[in-house]
Amino acid sequence: MATIPILIVIFLLIMSLYLTLLLRPKPIKIPVKNRHIFITGGSSGIGLSLAHQAASEGARVTILARDPNKLEQARDSIHLSTGVDVNIAIADVRDFETLKAVMDEVDPIDVLVCNQGVYIGGELEFQKMENIKMMVDVNLMGTLNLIKAALPRMKNNRKIRGPASIALMSSQAGQQCGFYGYTTYSATKFGLRGLGEALQMELISDDIHVSLIFPPDTATPGLIEERKRRPRVMRKIAACSSPMTADEVARKTLDGIKSGTFLVSCNFLGFLMCLGAADFAPQRSILTAFAEIFAAGFIRFYAIAFLWRFYEMASRRNTNSSHKRADGTMKNSSN
Repeated sequence: MATIPILIVIFLLIMSLYLTLLLRPKPIKIPVKNRHIFITGGSSGIGLSLAHQAASEGARVTILARDPNKLEQARDSIHLSTGVDVNIAIADVRDFETLKAVMDEVDPIDVLVCNQGVYIGGELEFQKMENIKMMVDVNLMGTLNLIKAALPRMKNNRKIRGPASIALMSSQAGQQCGFYGYTTYSATKFGLRGLGEALQMELISDDIHVSLIFPPDTATPGLIEERKRRPRVMRKIAACSSPMTADEVARKTLDGIKSGTFLVSCNFLGFLMCLGAADFAPQRSILTAFAEIFAAGFIRFYAIAFLWRFYEMASRRNTNSSHKRADGTMKNSSN
């Protein structure tokens, strides 16, 4: 019996050696000091917190948004708290030509953070087509526009300038888990996963590294508006976890970028979801790879238990009389 622990240790050592040979991309450190970080959605919320933290670490920061007044207020607040002047850029991520003009004017980017996002709540049946199109255009097409506009100058002289990063701001609602009331939003955020995996393979030879960020509910102005539109079932599901602050999510994001981590979770539930949905995602860490391999069965059981609870909530929706009109038809709970 004493040989069993020895065999286990030998097995783990062999696995470690094998994973060391297999893991791709290789571990990387991406510095931020004295480097140009370009952040969309940088006038408020997570983007603004990220700009504050990057500036405080010595980065040269540019924030992009549509509202010039909010951008100026954000610039002033960053200068007040850090003493650092940041650049501002005004553009709509849905407009590729304007983005390309912006990218040609600013310094070559070392870290591109695609942080813009919009959520308009409601069941698909009741959502207006213009709102569906807006979410697709901002969350998914906007990210493609940004990357395509920035890439040519990001790739220039990369060997001299050092490793670069592209961070895609997804969501726990896009972490291989679609939630009630997030039909279109989850579709756009799921799309970022495929974009990120394929993009990392395309750019690895250029020393550009992709990170996919999965924040939960975050205490931002956007969340206040989002909660007003959420269907009743979604409000119950969201109550299962506590929101994080924008500063907390920004710290997790920046740490993930600096370590070149592909799947970046922001809380414990997000970490479990990353382990359970690793699939073909690139992995740099041996320890995390071990967890993904050996915890997969437990995580699946945990997910089934969570889904049971969520489906119980959704199944009771049609029996809730307060959710129906007087004629018996269903109300649009997103109004």
